[in-house]
Amino acid sequence: MGEFVHVERGDDGVAVLRLDRPRANALSTAVLDEIADGARSLTTDPPGAVVVTGGDKIFAAGADISEFGGPAEAAKIAGHFREAFDAVAAIPRMTIAAVAGYALGGGCELALACDMRVAADTAVFGQPEVLLGIIPGAGGTQRLTRLVGPARAKDIILSGRSIKAGEALNIGLCDRIFPAQVLQAEARAVALSFAKGAVAAHALAKRAIDATYDGSLADGLDVERDLFVEVFETEDAKTGVQSFLENGPGKATFQGR
Repeated sequence: MGEFVHVERGDDGVAVLRLDRPRANALSTAVLDEIADGARSLTTDPPGAVVVTGGDKIFAAGADISEFGGPAEAAKIAGHFREAFDAVAAIPRMTIAAVAGYALGGGCELALACDMRVAADTAVFGQPEVLLGIIPGAGGTQRLTRLVGPARAKDIILSGRSIKAGEALNIGLCDRIFPAQVLQAEARAVALSFAKGAVAAHALAKRAIDATYDGSLADGLDVERDLFVEVFETEDAKTGVQSFLENGPGKATFQGR
């Protein structure tokens, strides 16, 4: 059990990987390393199914902006994100993201790294990186596009707008919606329905689907990582990050450079 990420294994075959970094579950490099460690433990000794979740009001608010800087820092952060979320995606069992409240930026990308997303009726998804003058760097341009299609992915990413639970369900960003007060119980019930199945076959079927769906995700993630690093060379990225740290999100004025 890490400081910020806890893995809880139940007798029913369901494991829960839970983020707990008050106040916003910001995904610092330390948190990402703990996610990677937790996911690897669930790969080495897999349960029947896995629920990935966060807080009741914030699933995960995204990257820890205080760690941002220039291209060198971006390369380091992107590496931690890639390692953590690839580890989640590689768990050889059904993984269900139980999303309550906000899943923004890297938080949304963590949910996208799971096989399935169930959401509270209060959930809000989004990729608001463009409001800082940057782009998603943890799978948003690749996993989101594969899930909802390129037009919707461009709408979400280029606008930076928020997606409430109802719209997320309609476009395929989440798979089921439950009242917030029963989300965790329902997510566990969904996971249990898989945990009771032929889990060895689940592992093989999941590998086959992920290895062949719509081209190489790894190649796409390589491109995204490189462009995430490159965007930190722009003036807009410097402006956006500094504005966020000083004034909060959505208040930067960009010059297009």
